Amino acid sequence: MFVSEELRKTNIAEYLLYMWQVEDSIRAAGLDADVLMASVAKGSGRSESDCASWRDWYQDMIDMMRREGKEEKGHLQVNMNLLEMLTDLHRRLLESEKVPEYHDAYYKALPFIVEIRTRKGESRGNELEDCFDLMYGLWMLRLQHRTISESTTRAAGTISAMIAMLASYYRKEKAGILELE
Repeated sequence: MFVSEELRKTNIAEYLLYMWQVEDSIRAAGLDADVLMASVAKGSGRSESDCASWRDWYQDMIDMMRREGKEEKGHLQVNMNLLEMLTDLHRRLLESEKVPEYHDAYYKALPFIVEIRTRKGESRGNELEDCFDLMYGLWMLRLQHRTISESTTRAAGTISAMIAMLASYYRKEKAGILELE
């Protein structure tokens, strides 16, 4: 099973971040599935059949990126649609009186969200996307073994807790056991 399939089932937030990384990896490989496979499949221990499926999956992603004009930057529409679904759930959770723990997590994260948006100097109107941008940026910094300040680590921890809770509610909603009204 592909990492993406497993993450989509178990943690939608990690799945979205993973898919953003896949987009960047594809760009780094020059939108060439063979170049990408040479780096990711090397030493993976996967069968030839699995590697062929894996390559086809990357090629499908590359084709989507080309069709959508995402060769240099941006996220695939399928990933943006997922972010919109999470944003919709985020709003519904905030409107519901049945999930005070989510309200608490959000209000703890809110000062950090405001700070992120202020520092960026731009507002797309989607604070949840800003949260995911922060989480993705930190993930990339950690992969590069870069130093992350204590205040940024604290902000990320608070935002991460809210995002983890959102992912949990997403799983509950998909299972049909989330009641917000």
